[in-house]
Amino acid sequence: MLKKLQKSSTDKAIVGVCGGIAEYIGMPSIAVRLIFLITPAAPVIYIILGATLSEKSPSL
Repeated sequence: MLKKLQKSSTDKAIVGVCGGIAEYIGMPSIAVRLIFLITPAAPVIYIILGATLSEKSPSL
């Protein structure tokens, strides 16, 4: 099955972008958030991803 990058519905701090990236690549979400904190272009990237990524439906 092909994995798809989506916003996380369970691991959210703001809109779930970092949680979704973490689930997609198999890293802890705190590591992805730290990378976003030290990356200069992170606010622009986060806004673009937040607007374009689809919301993942919660697992039952």
